[in-house]
Amino acid sequence: MFYRTAESVSPKHPDKLCDQISDAILDAYLAKDPNARVAAETCGGHGVVFVTGEITSTANDINIEEIVKRLAGENTEVHTKIVKQSPEIAQGVDTGGAGDQGIMIGYACDETNELLPREVVLSRRLNQYIYNKYPYDGKTQVTIAPDGTIDSIVASFQNVPKEELEKLVREYIEKEGPTGRLELHMNPAGDWNQGGFDADTGLTGRKLIVDNYGPRVAIGGGCYSGKDPSKVDRSAAYMARKIAVDYLRKRKAHEVLVRLAYAIGKAEPLEKTVIVDGKPEEIEGYDLTPRGIIKFLDLKRPIYEQTARYGHYGEGFDWDR
Repeated sequence: MFYRTAESVSPKHPDKLCDQISDAILDAYLAKDPNARVAAETCGGHGVVFVTGEITSTANDINIEEIVKRLAGENTEVHTKIVKQSPEIAQGVDTGGAGDQGIMIGYACDETNELLPREVVLSRRLNQYIYNKYPYDGKTQVTIAPDGTIDSIVASFQNVPKEELEKLVREYIEKEGPTGRLELHMNPAGDWNQGGFDADTGLTGRKLIVDNYGPRVAIGGGCYSGKDPSKVDRSAAYMARKIAVDYLRKRKAHEVLVRLAYAIGKAEPLEKTVIVDGKPEEIEGYDLTPRGIIKFLDLKRPIYEQTARYGHYGEGFDWDR
């Protein structure tokens, strides 16, 4: 065993605001056109949000500015630059091929009810506990010692005085123990009141480890937010999680890792490996083409903004079950 650390960021963190904007745009298109091809990227900060990307859809009345202002504030200055999907990419996707090359990782373990690493769940649930009382920009970080005790916690939250933050952290951890020395770092740079886009810039896809399984588990590297399910770096990653959960339960395993790999324009994966408690084998019994994944998980629905808040796994989504 070794020390294990994971962090979580609140939905008002600048990067998470960008993720939510990108996915809210995706949802708006899918609600009117389930076959929309969407790749929306958001960059924001200091009163200005810029949305760019490629969108091909029969829905022509989506108000992107309205979506941005709902999440970033009415006084936000919004700039957009949207073009249609490249026809050279579309020709491979139209025939059922993957929307890009890439490696997708799925993971599940029996450490928590969420089937995620314990440090990931602790940092996220602590963040949610604080955010439910103080819905502002913030971060939490939890370190677990080799003996399994909670060793240290870092919490930095906008508009929450250090003493109140420590009170909330101790309330939460008292239920979750056991604790070791429990070293606390509450607003370690001092209390702060300027957060979100007022304090910093954000960018879609910059919190990949938070979105996935924490730093203990390797990821393929693809961003999820703003991408429709023809992009396998999103849909196949969700399928990899579903397979990991299925194998964990069927085999009564402690830990399962899934690896999928695709080539742009090709339907079948180049790799489909599952590693059950350290033993690799080839995945069987699943349709792993993009169309098969989309149908199996019903991914052409407007369900994505909520995934961009606290992470794409362990929050009760269909691929978690």
